[in-house]
Amino acid sequence: MAIVNVAIANTDTTLVTVPANTRYAITTIMVCNAWTPNPADPAEGQTSFDMHFVKSGDPRSNTNIVIKSLVLPAGETFTFDSEKVILETGDKVVLVGVAPANLSATLSYLEV
Repeated sequence: MAIVNVAIANTDTTLVTVPANTRYAITTIMVCNAWTPNPADPAEGQTSFDMHFVKSGDPRSNTNIVIKSLVLPAGETFTFDSEKVILETGDKVVLVGVAPANLSATLSYLEV
């Protein structure tokens, strides 16, 4: 098993691209909002993200989006682990955050 850790930018952020002659089974994706929560202002540091599973050669678009504008409060973590996804050569997982850029992602995969 392997993991990838990435800070999510406010533009396309590729978590993983499957290399040639390889298949990956994505087992878990966790997205964490690293902003310290402020009990006096729960909206402070809140941000959202989109997640795409992009087929090799295709652009990121609304046809490959799997999570749209998911709001993540400060100090919270979202886990995508109940669905397993198999990616082929050239396929990739792309996340896009919005300001403030305070999200990080961890992706776990197995080569199959």
